Amino acid sequence: MSDLTPKRIQAPLVWDDVILDLQDLLRAHEPPVYLVGGAVRDAYLRRPMKDVDLVTGGSGLALGRTIANRLGGAFYPLDSERDVGRAILDTPDGRLVLDAARFRGGDLRSDLVDRDFTINALAVEMAGDLDVVLDVVGGVDDLANKILRRCSPQSLANDPVRALRAVRQSVQFGFRIEAATLADVRGVGARLLDVSIERVRDEYFKLLALPRAALALRVLASIGLLHVLLPELDSLPPEQWQQMLAAVERWSDIYLTISPQRTDETAAQFSLGTMVVALDRFRGSLQAHTGAVWADERQHRALMTLALLLSPFGAETAEAYAVRLHLSNDERARLATVARSLDSFGALGDLNPTAIYRFWKRTRAAGVDVILLGLAKYLGEAGVRLNQTEWLKQVERAQILLDAYFDQREQLVDPPTLVNGSDLMRALGISAGRHVGDLLEQIREAQVNGLVTTAGDALDFARLHVNDHPSKL
Repeated sequence: MSDLTPKRIQAPLVWDDVILDLQDLLRAHEPPVYLVGGAVRDAYLRRPMKDVDLVTGGSGLALGRTIANRLGGAFYPLDSERDVGRAILDTPDGRLVLDAARFRGGDLRSDLVDRDFTINALAVEMAGDLDVVLDVVGGVDDLANKILRRCSPQSLANDPVRALRAVRQSVQFGFRIEAATLADVRGVGARLLDVSIERVRDEYFKLLALPRAALALRVLASIGLLHVLLPELDSLPPEQWQQMLAAVERWSDIYLTISPQRTDETAAQFSLGTMVVALDRFRGSLQAHTGAVWADERQHRALMTLALLLSPFGAETAEAYAVRLHLSNDERARLATVARSLDSFGALGDLNPTAIYRFWKRTRAAGVDVILLGLAKYLGEAGVRLNQTEWLKQVERAQILLDAYFDQREQLVDPPTLVNGSDLMRALGISAGRHVGDLLEQIREAQVNGLVTTAGDALDFARLHVNDHPSKL
């Protein structure tokens, strides 16, 4: 382990403009402020920067508040006990989260050694040259050699969640996990159950949101961590497990196809090319849907991947799993709906107005998840034996359902309310009960079929229905 000897990086680090603004603001700050961790790593790797960590020998809360005030951002006292303040800044590239903290261990060297992996334990002094890196654990060499290495033999034992982070970052950056670090990852896996479930969950969701989530899942399975996270998968036959991984891979392909990052090469395959032709007019709406974010920055894309993993086990297991992860009630309901409905997508027959309406009544917003994951599951199960004719039918089914949801919602998904239960009871002289709700549902189905368009039509339809089915009152 080396001293805090500055290292000049040969190729200049790539910094966002906001970092240069911060440098101007903090150049004369006392005590000195250091940019540390993932931001330095990302500048080296020329990756977009979303989060910034600053450390100082003084108060992190005061530093965070100063930055927020001077740069027009919002301030939050993130952790008063550990003296960590958070500033949230709006930049031309989107929202930037900036955390300012007091040194861990009393000085910069101790702070860096206490971090997880060497590539995340680099620092630059905000008052100095931003191409000069302070490196006490060999992170610069590991970045150059694409190696993920623990900072110390205690790094993972001190925080088992770092085992999940090791898998995620190795896949995310295409780095090899060094042998001793991998042994520690295996060794602390069982202790994930002893850690705050919220911390495990949030790192797990970051992994599930990766473009190569299937590879990350394979790695987790091979080192025994997936059994800890999702023991239900142990009951899947090997062939079904491989199909599940293939479905996750195809879901990543579909996500990329509808994302802003799509290229001509992305959709070169027949399966994805046909999707582009049929569904591209919904692309903006699908991006908004799949790009949603739940509480604590959990990406909806990750929730959809989790829904795909849970789908073989049914809605009850999906709900129970959501409870175990301390997900919100809305996330729990979404997982259960997808698990309940995913297999039905491929089995839908004639999509007449009634069938379309009933599909969306069962699924609501989760129906979009069901459609996209249903396509992914079909491709995963078909593999190289894809039947082009059958695939075109799947895509056409998706097109019809999405057209109803995004472009014909009032006609086919949520017809306007023409009469309510009180109107029916008063006009027909019937008492309250379940039959009133059933009658309102019959009216809505008549609306989507064009048989009812006014309140008078609705009452006439209800009278006929009551006359034809008096025993149901």
